[in-house]
Amino acid sequence: MSIRYNHDVNPVPNVVAGKPKTDWHGTAKKLAYRYIAALAAIAVLVWVFTRLPVNPTTVALTFLLVVLFVASRWGLTIATTTAIVATLVFNYYFLPPVRNFTVADPQNWVALLAFLVSGILASRLSERARRETENATRRRKEVERLYSLSQQLLATENVLELNNSIPQFVMDAFGLTAAAMFLPKRNEVYRTGIEHPELSDDELRAVTQRGELLINQEQQISIVPLRIGVRPVGSLGMEGACLSRETLEAVGSLVAISIERAAAVETLSRTEATRESEKLRTAILDSVTHEFRTPLTSIKASVSTLLSTAILDEAGRRDLLDVIDEETDRLNRLVGEAAEMAQLDAQRVELHIAPYRVTDVVEAALEKSRQALDKHELRIQIPESLPEVRVDLERIAEVLIHLLENAAKYSPEDTPITVSAEPRGSMVEISVADRGPGIDDLEQSLVFEKFYRGRDQRYRVQGTGMGLSISKAIVEAHGGTIGLTSQIGSGSVFHFTLPVA
Repeated sequence: MSIRYNHDVNPVPNVVAGKPKTDWHGTAKKLAYRYIAALAAIAVLVWVFTRLPVNPTTVALTFLLVVLFVASRWGLTIATTTAIVATLVFNYYFLPPVRNFTVADPQNWVALLAFLVSGILASRLSERARRETENATRRRKEVERLYSLSQQLLATENVLELNNSIPQFVMDAFGLTAAAMFLPKRNEVYRTGIEHPELSDDELRAVTQRGELLINQEQQISIVPLRIGVRPVGSLGMEGACLSRETLEAVGSLVAISIERAAAVETLSRTEATRESEKLRTAILDSVTHEFRTPLTSIKASVSTLLSTAILDEAGRRDLLDVIDEETDRLNRLVGEAAEMAQLDAQRVELHIAPYRVTDVVEAALEKSRQALDKHELRIQIPESLPEVRVDLERIAEVLIHLLENAAKYSPEDTPITVSAEPRGSMVEISVADRGPGIDDLEQSLVFEKFYRGRDQRYRVQGTGMGLSISKAIVEAHGGTIGLTSQIGSGSVFHFTLPVA
């Protein structure tokens, strides 16, 4: 768990006294076992070869194999000791005179010396190869961990979330016991893992100011400066692993770049949000100006007429009052749609989800759309076997109302409007088809945007362009999708999906 805090602490020295991390007793015990195993192998070979008819060359080569094996497994020191012991044993047991360290034939001195030199040289070469293999393996693992760390850093774009997560990412990637990061721009320290006084705030600040890498091998502590070029952006402390200098610098560069990238993305997001907000404000203003002016003009004219000295009969007064009533309802609907759109954008709408039949949804929508559908034939095609759907009945009925009223507005009178539904795997798809003029391919991708209205219809049919965008937001809040299929001159089919209960 990552903990962020920002407060002063008492300064601590650069190297904190304490119990060494190395278990010297266990190391010495392991070393003793290896010496015993190597010498025991020589002893076993001596016991076997003294009972078999073998020549000195076979014995020498076998001893050399043991030396090479020891060097490849346990290092140069044990291998050199094994080579010296093997040389003495070879001289004592297998070179005449046997069981005597005296060498009778001068040629055997050459053989003995050659064996000793070969064993030591082979041990050095084997030890070098082993170390290079270990280094290559270690570097490969570090590269893999660096790659894993880079993937985690790039996956987070929220700068605040990233700063809190970086210590945990680094600790998980390299198997650390603790990690801490200091960012002077925010004047905060982010920590994770167990508490360690060695990774103090003062040390992190000092490394940030100096810009120099700090490594304490005994305490297994590393503090690396985070830099973008020559500009310091913070420091990262790690405890619990001895990483190479190159790896530490690579980690510092990765973390610094990711912090700068997240900050840049955040700044860009704020800029885009400001720009979009300005566009939305302009669009709302244009829409309000256009759509509110018409009913206000009608209301104003009707009220002025009623207040004038003109003589009106009862029917005329009734007509003017009806106009005022209708236009007031229209204004109320416009304000309601704008408020609902704002709530949906802010995700502040609470859904009351429950299982309902699709016919319940359709009936709830038809109850409020009958007046708009008076001049159209309505066809309902819903199978009785259709499963129930999990929805907020009022909200989904509102979606269907918008689609039905749009179909009625943009279709010629007396043309049919069809409402159908069918299963689609774990979803149910509901469709509303009309016989209107259709929508071209370019506008099909725009009709669900806020305040967008068709180029050929925006002045012929009243509306704000919010109905479809509200419908889209409601359907997506239910986990469904909404779309359109249309062909110029043949009508349009709006369809949306809802999850099965």
